[in-house]
Amino acid sequence: MSHDQPPSSERSPAPCIVDIGTVVNRHDIQRLLSDLGRVQYVHLQDGILANQGEGYILEVFTDPHRATVVANRGLYLNVQSFDCLELGQGEDGQPCFDLIQDTRILRLIPLTNPLMEQHSHNLNAATLEAVVAEVLAAGWDVQIDDEEPFSL
Repeated sequence: MSHDQPPSSERSPAPCIVDIGTVVNRHDIQRLLSDLGRVQYVHLQDGILANQGEGYILEVFTDPHRATVVANRGLYLNVQSFDCLELGQGEDGQPCFDLIQDTRILRLIPLTNPLMEQHSHNLNAATLEAVVAEVLAAGWDVQIDDEEPFSL
């Protein structure tokens, strides 16, 4: 038993956040942001709208030497650019993700539904699997035909 860790009866459980709350763990923030896809973003500085738009999250990373960049409808989000992420709901009840750093807020509002995308992904995977199986079967048929002697 390690002396650095409290006994299991004294350890508190890991946080559980459901739809609303503040996330400070950088790995948790990275996981949450990685699944967003297409978003509407609102950039607030000192409570004043700096800019807004729509884009696609192209990369989520954690690196103290790289910047978060929003340009050309692409979002490259460095988790280390922010102190925390606040999960909440907008006025319309839609989920929103507020990345907060001092007086700056980068609000991300998902424009895609992960449930619909997962369903679409499953359909695409099933379709692809069927096509591959068909192509492989056709390839086997061609091989078998080539092995048979030609006769009239």
